[in-house]
Amino acid sequence: MSSTPLPPPDSPSAQRPLKARLARLWAYFRHYRAGWVMAVLGTVVSGLSEAAIPALLKPLLDEGFTQRTLPVWAPGLAIVGLFMLRGTAHFASQYALSRIANEGMVLLRRQLFDRLLHAELALFARQQASQLANTIVYEVQTGSISLVQALLSTTRDSVTVVALLAYLLYLNWPLTLIVLALVPVVAFILKTMSRRLYRVTQQSQAATDALAYVVEENVLAHRMVRLHGAQAAQADRFNALSMRLRSLALKATRAAAATMPLTQLVSAIALSVVIGIALSQSQSGGQGVTVGGFVAFIGAMLMLIAPMRRLADVIHPITRSLAALERGLDLLDTVPPETDPAAAPATSTPGAPAGLPAAGTDADTPAARARGEVTLEQVSLAYPQADAPALDKVTLHIRAGETVALVGPSGAGKTTLVNLLPRFVLPTAGHVRLDGVDLARWPLAALRAQFALVSQDVTMLNDSIAANVALGAPQIDRARVEQALRDANLAAHVATLPQGIDTVLGHNATQLSGGQRQRLAIARALYKNAPVLLLDEATSALDTESERLVQQAMARAMAGRTTLVIAHRLSTIEHADRIVVMERGRIAEQGTHAQLLAAGGLYARLHSGGGASA
Repeated sequence: MSSTPLPPPDSPSAQRPLKARLARLWAYFRHYRAGWVMAVLGTVVSGLSEAAIPALLKPLLDEGFTQRTLPVWAPGLAIVGLFMLRGTAHFASQYALSRIANEGMVLLRRQLFDRLLHAELALFARQQASQLANTIVYEVQTGSISLVQALLSTTRDSVTVVALLAYLLYLNWPLTLIVLALVPVVAFILKTMSRRLYRVTQQSQAATDALAYVVEENVLAHRMVRLHGAQAAQADRFNALSMRLRSLALKATRAAAATMPLTQLVSAIALSVVIGIALSQSQSGGQGVTVGGFVAFIGAMLMLIAPMRRLADVIHPITRSLAALERGLDLLDTVPPETDPAAAPATSTPGAPAGLPAAGTDADTPAARARGEVTLEQVSLAYPQADAPALDKVTLHIRAGETVALVGPSGAGKTTLVNLLPRFVLPTAGHVRLDGVDLARWPLAALRAQFALVSQDVTMLNDSIAANVALGAPQIDRARVEQALRDANLAAHVATLPQGIDTVLGHNATQLSGGQRQRLAIARALYKNAPVLLLDEATSALDTESERLVQQAMARAMAGRTTLVIAHRLSTIEHADRIVVMERGRIAEQGTHAQLLAAGGLYARLHSGGGASA
């Protein structure tokens, strides 16, 4: 499976003129004004000092060796002073450059990560984790440093070229006009090659994402790949993408490498013509230049080649860094944040979540803590490109404190129904209410504070046990963490760890067994103490002892809370207050375990068949 590039070659940023693209990036790099002043001054001084080197040759040869009137100490003092000035200017510009690049990088990276945290959830269905991580971490860093460095290098080399040309005009303006003739030729070469480089760079980034995604897939699915003997097929996928990336890299190298010799060839032709004319004037006996003036002119001409070559080379890093940074900018442009129509601030009671009004002030506004009554009225939801709706006119009322189990065949709509409550998905028709208040009237943060989730797929952060249990809390209450672990039947195991609750779990807590990870997720739900508990029961893959401990922990978590259980084993939900049987996005039947068995409907058939599929 190939990745989708972010952004694609026809992204909004790529369609803007270069000036507009640079102007937008300027907003992230302009804040360190002292750094810009230091960098520009250092760059200008460094560029001007290049022109001072051939200027020293003329008096050294004419007055020092020919006329012998130059003091012996003067050349050495001038050279030392010049290189001290150049060294100081170079240090100042490089330090300022680093500050500018890192200040802008931090600002852009912070915005991107904030957008990632608050992006609409559809983003995570469209983009792979490796692709997003590459954009926010590596592309922004590489692009920021390369772009600022390339722009300041361009400034320095431009100043050097202007200073050398000014000095050449001062020495011999007719010959210098020949040098100026190469400028439009070089500009044409640079413009042509930069367009090709930008296209190839965009394609290379997409190919890099695809290659990284194959690696990520094979790391995550390493057991399945080995179990099914799929190493050869995966190696073929990897090799095909590697060869694609190799081909694009060679194209980029050809475009970049061709720029330098073409520019040098034009420069060499102009230089040869100038030297020939200068020698012809000198040999004809006319008013020529002095030996020092001739050497200074030729030296300045030769020194022009290096900055002009660097000006040709700088197109590649500028193009590459622009493309890298624009991937981040397009993430900001094309990925909207989650809609939160109730986000306007309101007066809240002390200790209540931000944005919530005082409890009981208005029957149509949410309270600080919900009772847990859930109502669905004629709710439908259709996913894009789906043949049938995931939910079709579902009406359901769940009393506060009631335990309701959702069962049914795979694709019946159970997970979609549960995802509606914290607004992970939005209905296309109908209303969903919590305590009689439409979910759209709840600020998102306040709404999600009412739910705790224990999912089939447990996800843990690479942080301490305490931080994972108290996830989202401003401060970790260690006593509450320990109590939650005891209630989740995990305290005994945590006590055996060297750092106890401060033990870092590593990547997704893979050092824990399946049952331990499940109980840790339950401890997280217990710590949150939300009024509504959503359980995607995942005990089918556990051994008997682990399942017993998880079931005990789940029972404690369900006490006194409204609970929705997506059932995988029908035997685990026989004591639910009510069982809702779903089929093809609709409620087929509902009732207690005994009532549904007596009815002889879908639930009875599922029960006799050994269970329900999630």
